[in-house]
Amino acid sequence: MVPALDAAEAALRRGAIVGYPTDTLYGLAVSARHRRAVERLVTAKGRASTQPISIAVASVEEIEPWVRWSTAARAFARSHLPGPYTLLAPPSERARRELAPAIVRAAPTLGLRIPDHPLARELARRIGPITATSANRHGEPPAVSAAGARSALGDRVAVYLDGAPVPTGRPSILVDLTRGEPQLLPRRR
Repeated sequence: MVPALDAAEAALRRGAIVGYPTDTLYGLAVSARHRRAVERLVTAKGRASTQPISIAVASVEEIEPWVRWSTAARAFARSHLPGPYTLLAPPSERARRELAPAIVRAAPTLGLRIPDHPLARELARRIGPITATSANRHGEPPAVSAAGARSALGDRVAVYLDGAPVPTGRPSILVDLTRGEPQLLPRRR
């Protein structure tokens, strides 16, 4: 798996899109700091640039620079991550300066994940924050495998990673961390 991870890392560093498994769905990664790569991702998915894009990091400590959050929010993250959650919190000033505009301007919150999948976390560890969006064209069902993502996106994606465990096929649970105590939001459809 190391050669495949090395190829994925090289692709991300040059601004290409990488498909990767998570604990929930098969995802698409670009460096969250690479403006043109994020724009390429939005185009590949065929979605509006006003739709929010979440990011994935490798550890709870890596969330800290990107958001402004409460003690209760931090406690929730420490007790539930890695896992099938997307945390919604106000972006920090650093996030507004360093992340691609399409990530921080689309919503008043920043979506953050720490997927419970070793490949996803290793990509984020190697690159820094990466995008955490489902592998599909806008309006189509999300992929749950590299084969499904390849069928939907073809050569728009430079590298498709595959590896156990297999995604559950259910989207992550949204958790609003903007109002004191964490609030679970209804699942996206």
